[in-house]
Amino acid sequence: MYNKFFILACSIFILSTSCSSNDDPIISSGNPVENPEQPNDPEPTDNIVVYEPDLFEDSYVLAIENGGTKSYILNKEGHKVKQWNFNKNMGQDLELLDNGQLLGMFKVDTPVISFPGYGGIIRLINPDGSIDWEFEYYSDNYISHHDLDRLPNGNILFIAWERIETEVAQQNGVDGGGNIFTETLIEVNPETDEIVWKWHSWDHIVQEFDNTLPNYGIVSDNPHLININYNEASTSNLMHFNGLDYDEEKDVIYVTVNYYSEVWVIDHSTTTAEASEHVGGNYNRGGDLIYRFGNPTAYNNMEGERIFYNCHFPNLIEGGIPGHGNMLVYNNGNNFSQSSVMEIEIPLFSLNPNFNNEPNVIWSFTDPSLYSPFISGAVRLNNGNTLICEGTYGFWEITPNGDVAWKYEGANQESFWRCYNYLPNSDAIINLGL
Repeated sequence: MYNKFFILACSIFILSTSCSSNDDPIISSGNPVENPEQPNDPEPTDNIVVYEPDLFEDSYVLAIENGGTKSYILNKEGHKVKQWNFNKNMGQDLELLDNGQLLGMFKVDTPVISFPGYGGIIRLINPDGSIDWEFEYYSDNYISHHDLDRLPNGNILFIAWERIETEVAQQNGVDGGGNIFTETLIEVNPETDEIVWKWHSWDHIVQEFDNTLPNYGIVSDNPHLININYNEASTSNLMHFNGLDYDEEKDVIYVTVNYYSEVWVIDHSTTTAEASEHVGGNYNRGGDLIYRFGNPTAYNNMEGERIFYNCHFPNLIEGGIPGHGNMLVYNNGNNFSQSSVMEIEIPLFSLNPNFNNEPNVIWSFTDPSLYSPFISGAVRLNNGNTLICEGTYGFWEITPNGDVAWKYEGANQESFWRCYNYLPNSDAIINLGL
């Protein structure tokens, strides 16, 4: 009886559409589109490992597949209440904006520069899946990658690699052969596609390899500069920025520098010309680092304790929620294969030679089973809990006391770049119609 009814229903329904599963990808004219699932089942799914309603926050989680072609919104029962499928792989970050649009980094099909996390294409995607804006930033010598942010003025800030040819690198004191790839920050106006601001890490290097070449100096005496020969990862991708966040109040940019195991702070108030120099801007340092923390050995500082061993996502806590003004950083912990999340108290931007410049860690969480050697991040929730993305596993929600309130395990060995949190009454969720 059930089978006859099902066949009849599909026969009628096919007059206007097709009878298909919500799990099938939906592609329209090659554009990424949404594929919603809206289950009414209130019971937790098998993916839920810990479920403590009295402890967790009743909110949604945007789960970002690591370099994949889909992302989705989870409720705390583990159901996918909204899913997007894309016709290009993600170049890592994807953010849901207040107006219901997605802002994301996507991978170009045939990149010349293809380190893990490469992108090349930035898109603003409407709630119906159509592309509102697309910006390509790639060539043989540069490519956007990993992370991006929408600034209060509507501009888009993103990270890019740029190639430094072998001869140029060696003429500037780089110890080694071959091309190297350093980091840039780019701000583009999406209304005009004009690049309105740039910062190049290459303009702010120091080397003590050869005193006959430019940029020579004692590394420990120049904490505001980047030791271009600190190459802990032994790769041509020297620094590997993997996350950024913008601080509107201070007009600075925070970046996680994975292969230096540090967070760097860069003055955004400069002009592009000042950003290439050592003076100018609100902090009168031009584009030099105005602060750094996490690994003092990266600038040969013997004072202060190293706290990061690879790190991701310098997430400034904002919006008046618990911890406002502090920063969450995911410490991958590759020195002993155990990750942690640290809440950092950001001090005044004071950076001195041969001095303990490290900030206070005012809260942290770890667990013997918490370990992702790459990707990952954490966000602070409105109730004071912390939502952690363990990239190679799934998500944890932790109370301020360190209790596990909620835990989600990805299916079929899924890995996740990052996650974000949205309350049911937030503009982003309302504008999606959830």
